[in-house]
Amino acid sequence: MIKSIKSIGLFVTPLLLLTLVLTSSGINEYQLTGVLDDCFCDVESIDVFNNYKIFPKLQKLQERDYFRYYKVNLKRPCPFWPDDGHCSIKDCHVEPCPESKVPLGIKSGNYNKYSQEANHEDDLEDCEQSNKLGAVNSTLSNQSKEAFIDWARYDDAQDHFCELDDETSPEVQYVDLLLNPERYTGYKGPSAWRVWNSIYEENCFKPRSVYRPLNPLAPTISGDNGESFYEWLEGLCLEKRVFYRLISGLHASINLHLSAKYILEDTWGNPRWGPNTKEFNLRFHPAYTKGEGPRRLKNLYFLYLIELRALSKVASYFERSIVDLYTGNMEEDAATKNLLLDILTDTKSFPMHFDEKSMFAGNKKEARSLKEEFRLHFKNISRIMDCVGCDKCRLWGKLQTQGLGTALKILFSEKEIQSLPENSPSKGFQLTRQEIVALINAFGRLSTSIKELQNFKYLLHDNR
Repeated sequence: MIKSIKSIGLFVTPLLLLTLVLTSSGINEYQLTGVLDDCFCDVESIDVFNNYKIFPKLQKLQERDYFRYYKVNLKRPCPFWPDDGHCSIKDCHVEPCPESKVPLGIKSGNYNKYSQEANHEDDLEDCEQSNKLGAVNSTLSNQSKEAFIDWARYDDAQDHFCELDDETSPEVQYVDLLLNPERYTGYKGPSAWRVWNSIYEENCFKPRSVYRPLNPLAPTISGDNGESFYEWLEGLCLEKRVFYRLISGLHASINLHLSAKYILEDTWGNPRWGPNTKEFNLRFHPAYTKGEGPRRLKNLYFLYLIELRALSKVASYFERSIVDLYTGNMEEDAATKNLLLDILTDTKSFPMHFDEKSMFAGNKKEARSLKEEFRLHFKNISRIMDCVGCDKCRLWGKLQTQGLGTALKILFSEKEIQSLPENSPSKGFQLTRQEIVALINAFGRLSTSIKELQNFKYLLHDNR
């Protein structure tokens, strides 16, 4: 264990040693320790790396203007079943951000595709009239401009793992993520379970004859404790196992957020939010989940590794001088990019990354077919997010699925990223501002989940 800590360059303090003791003994019943399935990384190393190195920086980055405003359509109809009504609980409500509050550079469309020379207020008028191509830097050569226009016309739908909102729709709105935090809203019951049931039962490569543990909408089979499901899962190819673990990890992360930001009391319209150990136990303790809880939490760590790997892979995209996280405030933009690059450098230093090259590595024709099936299944899940009845849950569900979809797009675009030109756009690989915002905030949610898990370890240890 100490070897793992040294490998990421951290000084072992008494507080850190106490954390390791709590991890290994204070939460024994959760069996949350050791090496994860399908990779060579251990839980303890991720805890130390995240909680003491990445988490504090991510918190600061998510507060920056570029990353706090997310454009989303919360009114798209559910494509799979009739609308069963929206959540009427007040905490389900999302407060849209008036456009007057959104930084001018973000509204202008001059997101991240050109160098700092374009970032002058004099260019904003030209920016708004650039036919939705963004403001092409006047210092770019004609060849670069043509490449930029080619990219704008390039149909990259084959690379998308998510159903993207149409940003030109009148129903799309900006949301300030800091003013609409993810937390427990009271949205639950058949409507919520219908969403997750559709995700697991119809999109995780699972035959209906194999029952997922603790699915309240499936018939109960006498004597089946869920182990038959895992016997079936282990018999799948790596890619399909990975798909299930990603979805399970996302579900676990969301449940952790709801347990950590639970409404503890609401006196005179002044609610107090905080960790609820009872709710945490109901969602994760082996005794309440037929042994399923620890597996869910390990899948959270697995998902963290996947998105961490994607960030390390996409670092070279952001390191180019042409990429600018543009809001219209040059000082703010420079500080934001420097902080992002600092975080990406940290992600590259992690010594136990998931090896995505082990996926889709067999027969080329079969690998292509499996990758496409993988992509379409995940794209379908992103569409299911439009069936969530609680607006705040829908907001964060859409953001986190888009973030994961962007991470998958990155992992499957390694060659394109490696061949990116330094000073001009490329049609081979691009990220929109929405994808960038979703990628960072989705990873921020996973980072927060692992940090909150540490807090629950302390609370459960103190309550023993």
